[in-house]
Amino acid sequence: MKTKPYLTLEDVKKIAAGAEAEALRNNWAVSFAIVDDGGHLLWYQRLDGAAATSAYIAPAKAKTAALGRRESKVYEDVINNGRVSFLSAPELEGMLEGGVPVIVDGHVIGAVGVSGVKSNEDAQIAKAGIAALIGE
Repeated sequence: MKTKPYLTLEDVKKIAAGAEAEALRNNWAVSFAIVDDGGHLLWYQRLDGAAATSAYIAPAKAKTAALGRRESKVYEDVINNGRVSFLSAPELEGMLEGGVPVIVDGHVIGAVGVSGVKSNEDAQIAKAGIAALIGE
């Protein structure tokens, strides 16, 4: 039987602290969510001033990145390049840039989703959170 790493509460807190620090450093009002490898919510945080809709978008981006095992931007690009039928993919509602998988030892063990600023800035915050855990 194979074994794989998984996110602990301590890990999730490190990711959250890194994401929050990056958002605050740039004065970005965002929401962010951290999920496990099955897309189940482990952490949610909405910074002061973040738009209400970001509370729905951030977890959706995280779930999409976890289930798809790749950044949610990949799906946005597929759709923008004309494959709009992909919008009907089951369980994937956050097909916008800003969802980033957490990869450890080649295993996707979760993902971070961010919403509230430009999509590339959302991804920047997610990656900063992940870097706080794995030291990139």
